[in-house]
Amino acid sequence: MPDLPSIVIDAESKPFWDGIAVGELRLQCCGDCGRAVFPARIVCPHCFGERLTPVAAAGTGTVYSKTVVHRAFGAFAEQTPFTIALIDLDEGVRMMSRIVGEQPVAIGDRVRLQITRLGDAPEAPELPCFRAEMVA
Repeated sequence: MPDLPSIVIDAESKPFWDGIAVGELRLQCCGDCGRAVFPARIVCPHCFGERLTPVAAAGTGTVYSKTVVHRAFGAFAEQTPFTIALIDLDEGVRMMSRIVGEQPVAIGDRVRLQITRLGDAPEAPELPCFRAEMVA
């Protein structure tokens, strides 16, 4: 199997990846306007404040859009088909992520975070993925 792409961690993204390592999705919160920020940045895109602090997100959201990948290249070719979605997190930011699990999702479905190792090797990256929430 070809190697998966490596994750480059810089000063801004380190708190995010530290959170993933402990099973937590971390966003930034602006100390000036109070809004959530994702992806990590040096200044708030809403008010240009510089007081950004990592905070734990609920790890829940709603599917905004999705697509099923049937053709992929490199290491991802062996993982097809898989679903990629834009998730509107409950904190008010949108992120792209893979959907995991057997239950398919539709636009508008609620999803929950599941940290998933992409690959069998111990050094394969753990990524924030989402799965459909079970409706009672």
